[in-house]
Amino acid sequence: MTDSNSKPHSPSCERNQEFILNVLKEIIKTTDKHLLEIGSGTGQHAVYMSHWFPKLQWHTSDVMGKHEGIIQWIQDSNSENISEPIFYQSGMTKFPDIQLDIVYTANTLHIMSWKNVKNLIYQFGKNLKQGAQIVIYGPFNYNCQFTSESNAKFDIWLKDQCPNSGIRNFESVVELMNRQSISLLEDLQMPSYNRILHFQKD
Repeated sequence: MTDSNSKPHSPSCERNQEFILNVLKEIIKTTDKHLLEIGSGTGQHAVYMSHWFPKLQWHTSDVMGKHEGIIQWIQDSNSENISEPIFYQSGMTKFPDIQLDIVYTANTLHIMSWKNVKNLIYQFGKNLKQGAQIVIYGPFNYNCQFTSESNAKFDIWLKDQCPNSGIRNFESVVELMNRQSISLLEDLQMPSYNRILHFQKD
């Protein structure tokens, strides 16, 4: 077991994990076998949520710099259904070769460039099987308008870190999904002006 003080920790993960879990409980079926988490970050979501789906293998993924922290969280957990992280970065690596039932990602689309968002959705269309579900958590704009002053300030902060990042437009994401025969099933309001977008591959 590792020193808990050495593990990366995200306060936002602690704040949102219960709300996201409640949605996933409604979406994930007992017959689902494989979930890919894109951008696992610290690994906190995987450890917290996988416990509730013992028949589901939770595949973590992220850029190489995040792997050590994710592995620490996995090793310190009692979960037997979490896989060590895959190196995946949209625009740089191939999509993981797994027969996925679900793709889940939280707070990633506004971090990556719009070019890489488009590439990610293209990869969904080319690699996911019919009936696969996609669950995306994070802030979105509607009709190119921010939904809160805090999101507008967050967008400025994001662009200060990287000019290619920023909160994405809901309608643009849905349009890209539709081009890949992926349909929006639900657009759910979450705390702190976040959303969950729930899609399915037609």
